[in-house]
Amino acid sequence: MKTNKYKAIVIGGSAGSMEVLLKFFHVLPKTFRVPIIIACHLHPLDNGGLVEFFRLQTNLRVKEAEDKEQIRSGYIYFSPANYHLLIEQDNTFSLSVDPKVNYARPSIDVLFESAAVAWADELIGIILTGANSDGTAGICAIKLNQGLTIAQDPSDSAYPVMPQAAIDTGKIDIILCVDELDMVLQYIGLDIKTKGSHNAG
Repeated sequence: MKTNKYKAIVIGGSAGSMEVLLKFFHVLPKTFRVPIIIACHLHPLDNGGLVEFFRLQTNLRVKEAEDKEQIRSGYIYFSPANYHLLIEQDNTFSLSVDPKVNYARPSIDVLFESAAVAWADELIGIILTGANSDGTAGICAIKLNQGLTIAQDPSDSAYPVMPQAAIDTGKIDIILCVDELDMVLQYIGLDIKTKGSHNAG
């Protein structure tokens, strides 16, 4: 197994993605160190209940990202409701109330595009189920910077529009069903039993 070169994982999802994230978090060991940063389309008035729910469902530390906060290993970060979340070059977060992108704030594209610049080929980007095309431009940015791109299999998605839009760009490296998402651990250097996957295109 190769030494892990990846410094972060960014995940974008919308309708139906909470169930997928829950399954993924359940396979993460306590020793998992790569920070996971998530942009999900939330109700603007969400008061952090989503973060609290996931905090009780995983071995890792889960929190809302804060402006100017240093990104640390072993954490799962969620975008706060009604804020765009960006990654700065000094490995800190930046929150923005700029206009919505793809009708969303937080926008997956905004997170992915800034992360692609910050981490380049040391980034993994994952697009999950959702009902619009947010994240498509972000996936292209990650691939342009030679990161690894993954999409949930549309046939295995409650809402296939979002992963299919990403796949249609031709910039997705790997397509995984929900039950195969634990294969992501292999790409960051953790040896697990392979259950199968298929490359895009």
